[in-house]
Amino acid sequence: MTTQKAADHIVQWLSDYLGQTGLKGFAVGISGGIDSAVTSTLCARTGKPVLALNMPILQAKDQVSRSSAHILWLEKHFSAVKGIDIELTPVFEQVKTCFPHDIQDGLTMANTRSRLRMLTLYAFASNHRLLVAGTGNKVEDFGVGFFTKYGDGGVDISPIADLMKSEVYAIGKDLGIIDDILSAPPTDGLWEDNRTDENQIGATYAELEWAMKYLASPGKKSLTDRQKQVVDIYKKFNTANRHKMLPIPVCPVPGELWTA
Repeated sequence: MTTQKAADHIVQWLSDYLGQTGLKGFAVGISGGIDSAVTSTLCARTGKPVLALNMPILQAKDQVSRSSAHILWLEKHFSAVKGIDIELTPVFEQVKTCFPHDIQDGLTMANTRSRLRMLTLYAFASNHRLLVAGTGNKVEDFGVGFFTKYGDGGVDISPIADLMKSEVYAIGKDLGIIDDILSAPPTDGLWEDNRTDENQIGATYAELEWAMKYLASPGKKSLTDRQKQVVDIYKKFNTANRHKMLPIPVCPVPGELWTA
């Protein structure tokens, strides 16, 4: 399948799914990264209304500028796209004043940022009768689980969740996504030190893709030390984050327990 065919397939899937819901269009959070850029562009190609939200929280200037540039690019090329800038830093700072100081560790507050954005997306989506389109790709969503539960993982549909990161880049290039986004190091944008995904995970997406494919069909070829290390990294994240990837566990209660 070519990138063009894959993109067309996703656009048709988005259109078909939206048509079944009775809703009007899509809401997408724009981060300045490749995943949200590709997702929002595919949604825009349906011709349906798209709200593209830039929601900075203590954000690095380059992330904000890439988000703004992509929204302007969308508005220029797709008449049904409307960009919205909503500064969430004051909201986040207020939340911090309400949380006990002893629970404000780095990861907790990084996830809180993501959940504030989810809350905001759903406020706009509900008001405008839109679906929230997720921006997670396959290796993030179903490989290492590198997303915030009920944050960027809180969505209605996941149009690119069956694409590897490399495939997202390939489609993005074909769609004409701006060069600054195509060349930017992937980051979740949830940390004040602007750390990249690779800094946090300890492996590149290319390595994680290899590990995901290798573990799905392991060969007999001996692995290098680095390959063994990457497999271990992948397994560690996959195991720790499996609760994000599986349906919420439901305790089955046998009917006979209700009888006398």
